[in-house]
Amino acid sequence: MANRTDPAAKSIRGTNPQNLVEKIVRSKIYQNTYWKEQCFGLTAETLVDKAMELDHIGGTYGGNRKPTPFLCLVMKMLQIQPEKDIVVEFIKNDDYKYVRVMGAFYLRLTGIDSDIYRYLEPLYNDYRKVRRKSPDGNFILTHVDVVIDELLTTDYSCDIAIPRIKKRWTLESLGALDARKSVLEDDFEEEEEKDENEQDGLEEEAAHEKQDYYRGRSPVRDRERDYRRDSHRHRDRDYDRDRDYDRERGRGRDRDRDRDRDRDRYRLREEKGYGYERDRDREREGRERDRRDRDHGRRRIRSRSRDRKRHAHSSMSPRRHEAEDGNPPEESKKKKGKKEKKDDGTDHPDPEIAEANRIRASLGLKPLKL
Repeated sequence: MANRTDPAAKSIRGTNPQNLVEKIVRSKIYQNTYWKEQCFGLTAETLVDKAMELDHIGGTYGGNRKPTPFLCLVMKMLQIQPEKDIVVEFIKNDDYKYVRVMGAFYLRLTGIDSDIYRYLEPLYNDYRKVRRKSPDGNFILTHVDVVIDELLTTDYSCDIAIPRIKKRWTLESLGALDARKSVLEDDFEEEEEKDENEQDGLEEEAAHEKQDYYRGRSPVRDRERDYRRDSHRHRDRDYDRDRDYDRERGRGRDRDRDRDRDRDRYRLREEKGYGYERDRDREREGRERDRRDRDHGRRRIRSRSRDRKRHAHSSMSPRRHEAEDGNPPEESKKKKGKKEKKDDGTDHPDPEIAEANRIRASLGLKPLKL
């Protein structure tokens, strides 16, 4: 009997008002201790006292999803279904913010679309802080206007699915709702009046100046004449100052140009001398490397020819060898050595001629014959 809806209550959206809360959440509310002890036998008059004792809002929390007292009182309002005037008084209550939030939540569940926008939109100007219990059991800080925005813009709040409503512009087009009036509209009107007065004053001043101009007393013409006179005076002064500045700057520029020219000449001289020495050293190293490679190749060729001749001498008889060569082996070696000395020219008795022959040999030229 304690969980039954009031027999005089009307159906909301074609169903029992308590059915607006899901069955699982509804069963947890019925099993809660606060529901059994504090909400039993409450009426519309005594419900206000319990709502004034609230210190937070929220749905269910904890591992077993325990309902909050706020949710239990909303369920009790759905059960007894108080009159619309009482709900409106809940919403208009400025002293107790949790009573206001509970009335707004109940109206959002059971009211029609036009009443929801008409009574809940003014609460956007309530910026008071309220505590809200999160599903993990901790308290978070929010504001009344944030809760109202959640009720008007979302489909789920405090673990209860909120019924859908029409958009505001649809209701305005149907004529069921007036255009929304902002609280700052009066301030906007004052600012517009002030701007209009300033504009009128400027137009009057412009009209007076125009009259003075046609009467021969033109303040604009006087200002232009004074401006031209001052501009000529400042132009002459600026011309003298700029001429002196250009003269000093030209002298400084000449000094800087001479200094840069001397520095570049000295740097070029150093770079040129360093480059000449570096090229000369590189050329000398190249000649020495070519001479080493050439001597190494000559020694290798001599060793190969010596091995080949030794092998040939070992395979041939001494007589045959002498018959083919026509000379003894010692004489042929002496002639060959003399011939190589004559062709190379690097072992000339004169060291200068020998050095010149080495250089000419590295460059691919014929040796000097002196």
